[in-house]
Amino acid sequence: MNTPAFIHLRLHSEFSVTDGIVRVSEKPKYHDAVCRAKEQKMPALGISDLMSLFGMVKHYKACREVGIKPIMGIDAWISNEEDPDKAFRTLLIARNRAGYGRLCELLTRAFRTNQHRGRAEIRKEWIAEASNADLLCLSGAHLGEIGLALLNNNQQAAHEAAQWWATQFPGNFYLELQRTGQNECETSIAGHLELAQEFDLPVVATHPVQFMDRDDFQAHEARTCIADGYVLADKRRPRRFTEE
Repeated sequence: MNTPAFIHLRLHSEFSVTDGIVRVSEKPKYHDAVCRAKEQKMPALGISDLMSLFGMVKHYKACREVGIKPIMGIDAWISNEEDPDKAFRTLLIARNRAGYGRLCELLTRAFRTNQHRGRAEIRKEWIAEASNADLLCLSGAHLGEIGLALLNNNQQAAHEAAQWWATQFPGNFYLELQRTGQNECETSIAGHLELAQEFDLPVVATHPVQFMDRDDFQAHEARTCIADGYVLADKRRPRRFTEE
């Protein structure tokens, strides 16, 4: 029996701009995500920048250089029609070249026609309009539509969302579990596992990577402050990330 291996799917590089400081280079270098994955004997490594595929080519070349399978995806903003200021998150991964084309189509449409407060978002109806057979979809854990419904103790909305997403990605939809040190993660995990059992849906554990080492946390906080218009010392600023 093969030894199970964990593969990172949620890697935010410097190309995520607002919340990632991981370097991506065509030639793997020290303190590079691809080098770290190689050191830890990971057979593959995903990159999923926030509404961006800008790091894809560098990531692909670096992974091929060291014999690791590159996985390409995006951390997508999904419009919330009921509350536009609280968009959902989901992870879309290309299974093949056609899946990459589908990602490009959705991203282009979002940037050209659907920006809210400067943030490009994908509409759910766009997902339903065409085939998604060449994509994998992860639910977004506590930040996805299902997760937010669970955190609001709205079981009916969580059930409806799980059924909708599973219908759009038949056989390719996964309920996502994360444990990042935030209290809401445990509520999300429990609710997702109940839905997985009820609807016979697979689950997958992910861990978001915005920086490489615990010592990089403050540098990453500075990056998010610049993006959000805060200063580090501001006690009122949102704390969206942990040292984990």
